[in-house]
Amino acid sequence: MTNSPHTNARLIQVANGGNPPSEYPLPLQTPTLLGRDISCQVSFDPHIYRGVSRQHLEIRYIPPQHHEDEGTWQVTDLGSSNGTFVNGQQIKGSRSLQPNDHILLGTSGPELVFTCQGIPRPNESPSVKPPTIPSTLHLSQVVPILSTRNDLLKSGFLVPGMLTVLLVVGLFSSLGHPVLFNQFLGFYLALAAYFVVYRLSEKPKPWWILTGSAIFTIVMLASPVFGLFVLVFREILPGKIPGSDAELDVISTFIAYFFGAGLCEELLKALPVFILHWLGTQIKTPWKERIGVWDPLDGILIATASAVGFTLLETLGEYVPRTIESVTQESGQYAGELIGLQLLIPRILGSIIVHIAYSGYFGYFIGLSIMKPSKRWTFLAIGWLTSSVIHALWNTFASNLIGGALVGMISYAFLMAAILKARQLSPSIH
Repeated sequence: MTNSPHTNARLIQVANGGNPPSEYPLPLQTPTLLGRDISCQVSFDPHIYRGVSRQHLEIRYIPPQHHEDEGTWQVTDLGSSNGTFVNGQQIKGSRSLQPNDHILLGTSGPELVFTCQGIPRPNESPSVKPPTIPSTLHLSQVVPILSTRNDLLKSGFLVPGMLTVLLVVGLFSSLGHPVLFNQFLGFYLALAAYFVVYRLSEKPKPWWILTGSAIFTIVMLASPVFGLFVLVFREILPGKIPGSDAELDVISTFIAYFFGAGLCEELLKALPVFILHWLGTQIKTPWKERIGVWDPLDGILIATASAVGFTLLETLGEYVPRTIESVTQESGQYAGELIGLQLLIPRILGSIIVHIAYSGYFGYFIGLSIMKPSKRWTFLAIGWLTSSVIHALWNTFASNLIGGALVGMISYAFLMAAILKARQLSPSIH
């Protein structure tokens, strides 16, 4: 923050995740914005303080109207989602601040104390003394986890770190068992790729909803429902997937993949999104908001979770085992296991990225159709067709180094753009 020569007030952040209190001087000439946007003068980590809006509140100095009067400091809530509280009372609009007032951003956000060494009169240069920080030794300082357990959970990095520990233990315990080793590694790589999407979206969604979406898609793939999809898109429609020895021109290959992979698989992966939206309309608040799909971010999170389940079954249940068996018959067990591991890593990472991209892009348009029901069918058609075209392009050119890399990067860029736009549109994120 730029420090004004007439600064005589500051904010002190308390309970700062076990760290020493942070101090933020308040300039007299310009207002101070607080929020999680990096453009704010006081910016909070969005991964830790999810309840803080992009531009949550403003603190400014109000000069006196008369020379003999003193000016005042004023805090203004900028329409935040979770409110601003001063000394435990939520404010509406603006209110004046007094020394030692406690300011809370949201019900569980960062807490700051306003300190002031006296309001200066015009042309008066104040003498600023730094606030005194208590030096008492507390048990929470000696055992930090006692005071930071809530921040640990909110930070979003505790669970991924613990899952990494479990992965390492699982990999060591599965040495000599290549199938189990591949499953541990495959699940972890898939979760790591999804974690990027989840954190970028900045919208919490219950883990059991996301896991359930992935499991639902796996069940659908193993059920007669998928057979019905195959009948429609690959038998009735011109979507028969070409074999490895098929000699088709690029256009014929693209058409086959457009119907047989794009339209077929993207609609299947979108089923959890449609079902959860319908389920959300049948229940009441707060479960309605937690479970249902109401905006593009909800659609992206559910659709990409579904894509993770699709890729895990396709890779660990089909491609890798089939390749291991084929190579083992020709070159022996060791060669088969080595090739299987070499295939697993690029197959999981590549498929996860592109499948997440297609599905997330379609999920964005599903959420958009829910927000704007007057154009529902237009948005659904655009999302389904666009994701299917990109899917078909990947399948057509994946074996070509330049073509595959280009389509993969375009797919990822489309998804990132959709997430950023969804964050702007989401009513729960300001």
